[in-house]
Amino acid sequence: MDGLSFHNHPLRAALADEMHVRRLPRFAAPCRLMQIVTVLGEEGASGAAAHFERVTRHIGTRLAPDTRYAVVDFGTTKLVLERHTEFASYTFLSEGAFDEPFATDLFDPLAPDIVADMPGAVIRATQIAVYPPGTDPPGEAQLDRLFAPDAMIRCQIASGKATMLSDFRLNTDGFGRLLLIDHGLLRDEPSQLVLRLQELGNYRNMALLGLPLAQRLTPDVSRLEARLADLTHAVSERRTQDDNLLDELTYLSAELARLLAETRYRMSATRAYAQLSLDRLETLGIGRIAGYQTLADFTERRLTPAVRTCDSFSARLDDLSQRAAWTSELLRTRIDIALAKQNRDLLESMDTRTQLQLRLQQTVEGLSVVAISYYAVALIGYLAAPAHAWKEWVMVGAVPLVFGAAWLFARRVRKGLEE
Repeated sequence: MDGLSFHNHPLRAALADEMHVRRLPRFAAPCRLMQIVTVLGEEGASGAAAHFERVTRHIGTRLAPDTRYAVVDFGTTKLVLERHTEFASYTFLSEGAFDEPFATDLFDPLAPDIVADMPGAVIRATQIAVYPPGTDPPGEAQLDRLFAPDAMIRCQIASGKATMLSDFRLNTDGFGRLLLIDHGLLRDEPSQLVLRLQELGNYRNMALLGLPLAQRLTPDVSRLEARLADLTHAVSERRTQDDNLLDELTYLSAELARLLAETRYRMSATRAYAQLSLDRLETLGIGRIAGYQTLADFTERRLTPAVRTCDSFSARLDDLSQRAAWTSELLRTRIDIALAKQNRDLLESMDTRTQLQLRLQQTVEGLSVVAISYYAVALIGYLAAPAHAWKEWVMVGAVPLVFGAAWLFARRVRKGLEE
């Protein structure tokens, strides 16, 4: 029987691949990992894709230009490449027993060659050591050497199947340290656990990128708030020229638009990354160990205030923008009312002038009738000069006729002009 034939959606394969990215290859303890995360700069995703392609030249393979996830096997070491929208991650994985959990030369010379020209700037770098089941926990003296005693985070994760230790501090080698003790993780559980822990840390750092921006621009927002309050008071007092107020409000609105354009993406990304961090935190199954703060304590105490600061900053900007729009609308309404009053007064003055012009025109018209009649009667008298006895009677009789004819003629001319 022939196989079924159907038309695939153009994105079907891409969506299927999307469900299988962002995972680590299966491994078993003991194991060591090192992950470097870079924020992509102007080169962006295209720069990361080009770098991924250069990385694969070490083993003679080549990645497609749109590759977002790849696992490169170098024998004793595996390299997981992953490209996100804003950042890229390079995860080195090496199974086998180890004496020193955080030796920096484990992945030499492979790691230095790969990270030498990678695009972007490092936002997080972590060394991870996974101890196998049955391993005795490190002694206090060793822990004090590996981690800062006053910043120790120690808790159970994966519902008690593993223990996590870290201080989340940068060491002199530029790496953070994460130590896991396996208490019975099965099959994919070790890789899934490490992936969730790293995603939690990576998303947390990406979320915190919005905090310095909010802190840096908060004085500008405060200054604009104070200025808007002064302008709003000036609008209510009507002590200054409206055009000057409108100019200042327009400038203030432009400044707000600039701040919104500069911060909108970063603040939105902060909220999204923070929510992803909290989602990963909920899936870790964290349990408390007496005397130590947990991963949840550390994350919530540092992440939540930062996110709330960014949310407050965004809310202030949105509120300030709305208030500026209201004040501008109020001022424009006042200007429109003033213009309407001016137009009304102008129309009234024009109506008065029109009436005066009409009266003047009527006066001129009357004078014109009289003048025309006068000259017409004088002309008739001149024509009637030979009849001395009847001259005066002719002129007297012609007056009403001439005056009436002149008046009818003037009226007819005026109606013609009005039509």
